[in-house]
Amino acid sequence: MASSDSETLHKFRFFSVHKDGTLKFSLPPVQKTLPSDKDPTTRVRSKDVTISTDPPVSARLFLPRSVGSATKLPLLFYVHGGGFSWQSAFSTHYHNFVAAMVAEANCVAVSVEYGLFPDRPIPACYDDSWAALQWVAARQDPWVVEHADLDRVFLAGDSAGGNISHTLAARVGSIGLPGAKVVGAILVHPFFGGTEDDHMWLYMCPENGGLRDPRMKPAAADMASLGCERVLVFVAEKDHLMGPGIEYVEELKKSGWGGTVEVVKNIGEHHCFHLFDLEYEKSVELRQKFVSFMKQ
Repeated sequence: MASSDSETLHKFRFFSVHKDGTLKFSLPPVQKTLPSDKDPTTRVRSKDVTISTDPPVSARLFLPRSVGSATKLPLLFYVHGGGFSWQSAFSTHYHNFVAAMVAEANCVAVSVEYGLFPDRPIPACYDDSWAALQWVAARQDPWVVEHADLDRVFLAGDSAGGNISHTLAARVGSIGLPGAKVVGAILVHPFFGGTEDDHMWLYMCPENGGLRDPRMKPAAADMASLGCERVLVFVAEKDHLMGPGIEYVEELKKSGWGGTVEVVKNIGEHHCFHLFDLEYEKSVELRQKFVSFMKQ
């Protein structure tokens, strides 16, 4: 029997919590796409790899169609969004977006499949993504060894993935990443604190530091030592996360960090619009900005 509102303890954007402890998600099922030796649209090659079995962490790797062993390409480390509780590196939307980026930027890509709430509450998403980034730096796969220039690593992600990408850059700045150099970070409509979704994040992270937890609300000290030279932030005009995204850019500029940051406002657009129609003019423009940022 369906639970009534009187039985609901919390209502969040992605799920509700009932008084008996059960969760009810309001999200559609994720459609997944298998890797391919030649993507029918981009002709990009892809394959899946296991990074860890305990905890379970995997990734999808992408190679552009014309790549030779003599040329090393920049590496895009992509972290998908989904409110820390939904979506997948293997979903059709994310597979197609990353494949398009690989084709257009002529880069290698690693798209991480990290643990999601409720099966694996926060901080699994951060720890799994860090493990995957360390795996890249340790050159554990032939595609990375033969084709990636690990002195040109770019962290990128949208929504929750933008948040995680910032946290990865902060960790690189704090403890380093032997074997690789992170040049830049690209945050698309990042999920940072300052909205009604704060309490959803706190619920998904049982061992949290409250509303000022630096993983949700980036700390000035983390910003000041961010482990990359350049940051590009996209915000969308019709996105409830636009305010925190702009605040992040302003705080980063004031932090004393020695890098450069740029913000791009997607006028008239909603959260993560770029994933749903790759041919849409503004989606193309967003990817073109990705490419120009990586080729600076």
